Amino acid sequence: MKKTIAVVGGGITGITTAYALAKRGFAVTLFEKHRYAAMETSFANGGQLSASNAEVWTHWSTILKGIRWMLKSDAPLLVNPKPSWHKLSWFAEFIGSIPQYRHNTVETARLAIAARDHLFAWAEEEGIDFDLKKAGILHIYRDKAGFDHAGKVSTMLAEGGLPRRSVTPDEMRAIEPTLAGQYYGGYYTECDSTGDIHMFTNGLAAAAIRLGVECRYGQEVKGVRTDGKRASIILGTPGGEEIFQFDGMVICAGTASRALASQLGDRVNIYPVKGYSITVNLNDEASRAAAPTVSLLDDETKLVTSRLGDSRLRVAGTAEFNGYNRDIRADRIRPLVEWVAECFPGVSTQSVVPWAGLRPMMPNMMPKVGRGSSSCVFYNTGHGHLGWTLCAITADMVADVVSDSMGAAGSPVTSGVRPAHA
Repeated sequence: MKKTIAVVGGGITGITTAYALAKRGFAVTLFEKHRYAAMETSFANGGQLSASNAEVWTHWSTILKGIRWMLKSDAPLLVNPKPSWHKLSWFAEFIGSIPQYRHNTVETARLAIAARDHLFAWAEEEGIDFDLKKAGILHIYRDKAGFDHAGKVSTMLAEGGLPRRSVTPDEMRAIEPTLAGQYYGGYYTECDSTGDIHMFTNGLAAAAIRLGVECRYGQEVKGVRTDGKRASIILGTPGGEEIFQFDGMVICAGTASRALASQLGDRVNIYPVKGYSITVNLNDEASRAAAPTVSLLDDETKLVTSRLGDSRLRVAGTAEFNGYNRDIRADRIRPLVEWVAECFPGVSTQSVVPWAGLRPMMPNMMPKVGRGSSSCVFYNTGHGHLGWTLCAITADMVADVVSDSMGAAGSPVTSGVRPAHA
């Protein structure tokens, strides 16, 4: 019999994990509370597959900006001053991780480069169309201080294996002629790319189902437990609890991972960091011509862009520490719309779709990947703002750990779910 594995979470990390496990011969069952895959943080992110954005946030400048912007509602980084133990403990660990800033930035760059090859190979193998655009990413800087800091970051990225080059304002205009405004300079990473995370996740979910993964959508996991040898998933149903047992489980539940880990005796100190996006529908030829084709990252405003197909422009960014709050605030969306009008004045913002999602962030900005305290519990979560960029490599990493720990030999079974006593 194949070893049975439960995957909790149907976002980009859960779907890639289920796919990687199925490729290794496990009988996989995925549990997702929504009716479809990728309906929360993997729904409408910035779209960048950006090794060039590998710099972690654990730097004293981040703390200073957070304090300075605390009472500014439209600030790129906004911290609700209301204290909570979760928030305080997270920031304490964040500060404690500052000495690892350089090491973690270099390691994140290495992971991002490896992830790119995995993701492209899966998309080609499975025939997934996700509006992939391999046009590079241009980082733009309005002043010398930001540009000089980017030069130091480039040294770390190069150590991680990523080439990117500085460009003058004239070169910036040649790379992206539609960009308006005055800039000190920029950095261009030709090997970076963009794509629609929602399209990719659903395409890979269909591929995983073809490999035998059982995707149980619309079923929220109410609890998890383990006796050290087996893992149990507890679902809430109209008739009461329903419990299913597996040989192992992988927690890929985004911001919900912290609470689930606690039930399993593990501490995974994820904090939900809200980000916003707008999708600008390019409904007329003038807007399509005036919108950028090269992806951008504006370091001052912390905004990114991706051209998704011919008729959509995604603009995303900002970071808001406000607990598990998913409200879409007008004062946080307005700066994104205004940025489009400023940098791309020929683009009509008459048709704009706002969105907000909660990034699952660990204090050291590194994802939690590997085994928990129990031999049958594993994690692939906490990717923060780089879930789309890192998902393919961390899925392969955790699948390797599961294989090394449990093996996957045996004949196929019809389902990865085994009902147990309620």
